[in-house]
Amino acid sequence: MHIIITNYQWLLVPVSILALVFLAAIFLAKPITRYIVKRVTNDTISKLLTETYDQNLAELLPSLTRFSTLNLIELSLRAEAGAVIGRPLGSPKHFPDYDNLMFSPRQMTMFSLPQSTQIDMRVTLGSKAKKPLCIKIPLMIGGMAYGLGLSEEAKIALARASKALQTATNSGEGPFLPEEPGESGRYVLQICRWSWGDRTDKQIAAADMLEVQMGQGADMGTSRIEAADFAGRAQVLAGVAPGEAAISRPAPPGVQSPKDWPGFMNQLRNRAKGIPIALKIMATDRLEQELAVAVELGFDAVVIDGAGGGAHATAPIMQDDFAIPSLYSLVRAKRYLKDTQISLIVSGHYFTPGQCLKALALGADAIYLGTIPLFALTHKQVTKVTPWEPPTTLVYYNSPTKTQLNVDQAATNVTNVLASMILEMEAAMRALGKSSLKELGPDDLVAMDTLTADVTGVKQVSLAPRPNYQNGRQSIISDEQCQDSLEHLNNTLRYSHGLTKLMEDTLAEISPCQDLSRVRQLKADYNALVKQKSDLDAPT
Repeated sequence: MHIIITNYQWLLVPVSILALVFLAAIFLAKPITRYIVKRVTNDTISKLLTETYDQNLAELLPSLTRFSTLNLIELSLRAEAGAVIGRPLGSPKHFPDYDNLMFSPRQMTMFSLPQSTQIDMRVTLGSKAKKPLCIKIPLMIGGMAYGLGLSEEAKIALARASKALQTATNSGEGPFLPEEPGESGRYVLQICRWSWGDRTDKQIAAADMLEVQMGQGADMGTSRIEAADFAGRAQVLAGVAPGEAAISRPAPPGVQSPKDWPGFMNQLRNRAKGIPIALKIMATDRLEQELAVAVELGFDAVVIDGAGGGAHATAPIMQDDFAIPSLYSLVRAKRYLKDTQISLIVSGHYFTPGQCLKALALGADAIYLGTIPLFALTHKQVTKVTPWEPPTTLVYYNSPTKTQLNVDQAATNVTNVLASMILEMEAAMRALGKSSLKELGPDDLVAMDTLTADVTGVKQVSLAPRPNYQNGRQSIISDEQCQDSLEHLNNTLRYSHGLTKLMEDTLAEISPCQDLSRVRQLKADYNALVKQKSDLDAPT
């Protein structure tokens, strides 16, 4: 018999061997992996527990209990560059905020509103100006600078979102981007402290409100942007020569000293043609002094940016160790401006619908949001750059991946996140029985601790009042009833003390008396009265 071997049969032997090797690998993979992991783990633990600190990786542990991982990273960045480091997005510190304020709705004396009730969330800013800024919602997109921070694609997406929401977007302190006003709902143009900061008449004519920028929650003073980070269209629009760094000034062009403010404002008001002019400042403990100048100069609105506010890239010391928290600055600014027509806009560390609505209840007219819309821009697009780059590289001006941002998708994302926040705020308004922001106030809140109550002037939550039974029904003792009861108790104590004094005098007078039974009776009455007095004086 002849055996015929085809051209492919010679492969059967090596294939079978490979199959056996593959099966063996499958069966041996788990024990081999466990063995390797065990050896590495045992070796690591042995070194951690036996080697001296100067040769032990655990040397870091005591240090990291004294300062954070972020401190270690920033220490390394300083050691690497020997220059001021620019931390993005604001301070990691947790400043006192709205957490200890809670809404306190009425349930039996005032009903919540039906689901179909339309809530009036409209806001008018700069009401004393000839052309006030009117927006449909109290949330606005904050100042994020083109060129100094964000790309053209990101700025256009934010502008489109503001139009969809019928609110305002802010230019930030970067060069004027010509396409931005036309894409926006309402457009706020910053008069800033850079060489291009005075803006042209044409640029001002495209705005619905001007905002003189003197500081923000995470930064103030002068700063420098290197030419390499600013190159391209932004540099051209700014009028900065190629290779030249951009350096900010202490005040906007035309203001060399505080005495120049009146002339500057008169000129700016003439150029504004009736639109409101706002002042943006960092919230500090000198807030009232700053506001006094703002009132004197005739600003139509003020923007108070508190500690916790974000920034594209500012020194950690500015973010961590300057300014006062937004909650404190809001309350103080509202008290100072209560008799004026100046609108109050707040910003810095606002991330939730609850925080925003509480700020409105305490007197803010509107709120700038920065971090929320910034992160919303990259929703559904982060996989284009992660895991090797952070999501924000899709939106920064000096990033090579900025052109990968889908502008329409980004605009939809920002629209959705702010619309969702407004819907939650409207639901809360219905629960409070309020159909308009004008009806919302501090009496809709209660403070959970003494500090928050003292800072805000909001009533502190009290202990459960004792029941008062009248005609078989339980009622709550009112403040007036409580005051009456305290007054009655004081009168009783005064009577008791007076009666005791009388008895002491009487006993002294009759002590020489020979009627011992009478003396004993008076002494017994006196001792009983002393005990009664002691009971009255004892704490309840």
